[in-house]
Amino acid sequence: MAWLTAGTLVAAPAALLAQTPTMTESRDDPYLWLEDVEGDEALDWVRARNAESEAAIASAPGFQQLRSDLLAILDSDARIPFVSKMGGYYYNFWQDQQNPQGIWRRTTAEEYRKDEPRWEVLLDLDALGKAEGVNWVWKGADCLRPEYRRCLLALSRGGADATVTREFDLVDKAFVEGGFERPEAKGSLGWIDRDTVYVATDFGPGSMTDSGYPRTVRIWKRGTPMDEARLLYEGHASDISIGAYHDHTPGFERDWVYRATTFYSNELYLVRDGKLTKLDVPDSAEKGAYREWLSLQLREPWKPGDREYPAGSLLAIRLDAFLAGDRDFDVLFEPTPTTSLAGAAETRDYVILNVLDDVKNRLYVLRPGPDGWSREPLKGAPEFGSVNAWAVDPEESNDFFMTVTDFLTPTALYLGTVGQTPEKLKQLPAFFPAEGLEISQHFATSRDGTRVPYFMVAPKGLKPDGDNPTLLYGYGGFEVSLTPGYSAVVGRAWLSEGGVYVVANIRGGGEYGPDWHQAALKANRNKAYEDFAAVAEDLIARKVTSPRRLGIRGGSNGGLLVGNMMVMYPQLFGAVVCQVPLLDMKRYHRLLAGASWMAEYGDPDKPEEWAFLRKYSPYQNVSAQVDYPPVLFTTSTRDDRVHPGHARKMTARMMEQGHDVTYYENIEGGHGGAANNAQSAHMNALAYTFLKQRLFEGK
Repeated sequence: MAWLTAGTLVAAPAALLAQTPTMTESRDDPYLWLEDVEGDEALDWVRARNAESEAAIASAPGFQQLRSDLLAILDSDARIPFVSKMGGYYYNFWQDQQNPQGIWRRTTAEEYRKDEPRWEVLLDLDALGKAEGVNWVWKGADCLRPEYRRCLLALSRGGADATVTREFDLVDKAFVEGGFERPEAKGSLGWIDRDTVYVATDFGPGSMTDSGYPRTVRIWKRGTPMDEARLLYEGHASDISIGAYHDHTPGFERDWVYRATTFYSNELYLVRDGKLTKLDVPDSAEKGAYREWLSLQLREPWKPGDREYPAGSLLAIRLDAFLAGDRDFDVLFEPTPTTSLAGAAETRDYVILNVLDDVKNRLYVLRPGPDGWSREPLKGAPEFGSVNAWAVDPEESNDFFMTVTDFLTPTALYLGTVGQTPEKLKQLPAFFPAEGLEISQHFATSRDGTRVPYFMVAPKGLKPDGDNPTLLYGYGGFEVSLTPGYSAVVGRAWLSEGGVYVVANIRGGGEYGPDWHQAALKANRNKAYEDFAAVAEDLIARKVTSPRRLGIRGGSNGGLLVGNMMVMYPQLFGAVVCQVPLLDMKRYHRLLAGASWMAEYGDPDKPEEWAFLRKYSPYQNVSAQVDYPPVLFTTSTRDDRVHPGHARKMTARMMEQGHDVTYYENIEGGHGGAANNAQSAHMNALAYTFLKQRLFEGK
């Protein structure tokens, strides 16, 4: 396992039906029937709304051309085939026009350097889906070291988080007859050795948490029924998830169990001789173990001895010394008012730190020595742009991959070795004309005086007349940082049409570390919304745009964001695109994986927490007496992370109240909204055509 990855949650599904509503909920909510995801009445309603949306948007001038252009971008062979190294091969999953569901393939290091590598196809998902009559969507592979012959493949029906796992042989290029196979459920399999795996999945009543994740992890031997797998650890129903993994690093083979108690806290146990030893570290810290090192990234201040380490710090200590009682940590990173840790990656001998400084990346190389850790800038890392680096093969070399990009610079992939200048391997072509456009960073002042950064992409010499169609995007949750990145879809669909594009770095995200995130948790959620409103108001005050030309877009937690902006600040916006959103905060914790997010939002069953939750629950606050901007809601029937009932019910309520509301639901697609490139192109074309219809009117 790498630094800071122990106990990381992977989104996983729950049952498709919501928990049974209470009598009070049934009385107060006339649209609960729309939570029946695959019910005939609900799907009839969905199909009727889809037909209305297609008629209103898909028939608009330019829609078909935009969809065609976006599909060509998504299917383009000029895209960078990002790879992961296993043994002597580089592996890649690829989708294009000929392979809409995708192929899993591999090549050699020598071939990968070529403009057109020769690939060996391992699995064709389109052929598999056709043979089995299932729309399989790729969810990843775990291959057993060091031979890398046997793999555990995760596949999803229609893009849902729910997966099946099947054992696959890379020599035979076929599924192993009688091999490990896990039925469809939330969960996973993980290798211990060739004949043993960890299994965390649905074992029947009582085996899943209230959040819909595995409550137990078991050891499963080849040739035995999965139901007979030996229990290793069992958590509580109130936990988020339980899991285990084996560290295969030669010389440092270890087994770990993790118990995620909330979205932001977990316990990590070292398994030795069948006994579990809990690491005596803060539950809120992100934990990682690599070779001889234990790493901690703190979400809260911590004082294990005489020294207090601030929140946001990255600490390291030799694991054996820690287990022996040593608490004298090395500080690899300590935040400042403008910096936060964006990531850390290990090579064989180094740690590469990625630091955000006012939302701009800076990369540093650290190496342990007798006098502590040395630190210097990563050679060849650019001064500007969004930069990311990760190890090619941390056990064998100090090689790393690095990507460099920004809103107008097509992403480039570099291959380097620490201490040497990296070599550019590949770069995206320009999918839209960037000449005449420029990127700028600005700062708005929120209601409480907080300085809120945002990026803007606009034509050079933009006329400050308030008449520029502008799209403002945000997220503001779960410590997710929004950094500049090249989006060919945004470029073709919006920037090339003359629109201004803005990304807001509001509280709730991770741009300035844990404090920035925690400033907008639970009762303080309004801070994220005040920040977003401040950015909108700053754009209007600077005469970049005006309310009738200002649109907003967000998905998932960002869907909750723009849903609240519409309800709380309707006067600021001319159009809203709200995708795979949370909107009913009274019942969100009863819908699919919603209970796992109560550490972010709060528990609506507690009166003192519902008192603040209800203030930012759009479904409860939308009113027939308020004039809202036109809104497009989109979701997916197969989204088993954020329940489609949120968007369905909000649409139905707003229709009843007489508002300008449009709805489209992809029957497949999972939480990403689309299961293949054609669906993604269609969904994006709907969103951007809707925005053009509303914000470019009269231009």
